[in-house]
Amino acid sequence: MALAVSPADRIAISMDAGGVAQVRLVRADKMNALDPDMFAALIDAARVLHDLKGLRCVVLSGEGRSFCAGLDMASMANTARHDRAPLTDRMHGNANLPQQVALQWRKLPVPVIAAVHGVCFGGGLQLASGADIRVVAPDARMAVMEMKWGLVPDMAGYALWRGMVRDDVLRELTYTNREFSGAEAHTLGFATVVDPDPVARANAIAAEIANRNPAAQRAAKRLFGAYLHASEAEILMAESVEQQALIGSKNQIEAVMSQMEKRKGNFVDV
Repeated sequence: MALAVSPADRIAISMDAGGVAQVRLVRADKMNALDPDMFAALIDAARVLHDLKGLRCVVLSGEGRSFCAGLDMASMANTARHDRAPLTDRMHGNANLPQQVALQWRKLPVPVIAAVHGVCFGGGLQLASGADIRVVAPDARMAVMEMKWGLVPDMAGYALWRGMVRDDVLRELTYTNREFSGAEAHTLGFATVVDPDPVARANAIAAEIANRNPAAQRAAKRLFGAYLHASEAEILMAESVEQQALIGSKNQIEAVMSQMEKRKGNFVDV
């Protein structure tokens, strides 16, 4: 099932019968670089997905030679400064527009998997970092690139990398904008899995996720969204609240029965 996103020449989005949605960056001639239209299309894609019935998992990927080369500097330079909202404006809850482009994948109620190949620089790396899981090609080229342009990472990178990348490693990569491979990204903490065919591997993981209790998957994601900044007491209570709602529910009983009967689960959509 294809879904409409505007503008349509930046993002293609669809969902299969199993509830796995594909979000593909399709600006291949520019290595999927981020321009104002790409920002708008990514925001619209998350809006479409947020309340989509039957959604179980999202795979985020880029067509062509690269996942995302980062900001399209020429396009951004051509956008008059007075036409841009101040970055201090909170236009999307706790975030500005560029931050929301990366952070929104953490805000989606279902797991998101980024499949990364080719170039993944700057804003592209922050976009991928918004996913729950990152499957990266071993020869992918990655960098915290902003310092090269006299800037700092500002697409929610500091928030997303907290707990993911060791602090001193992140400082070195930020200060130097040193390029590293997908294979090294696994050691550094940016990659969850390294695979020469990241899209195929991401889809295999997504299919496995889609065959689990969707209510439990969403509950787990809510817990992950809170546990890095909540107190111990808040985390313990949140666990209890989520578990209390799951125990004995129709989907939880079906999860047990499907495992005992060694069959695919037949879950009610959340």
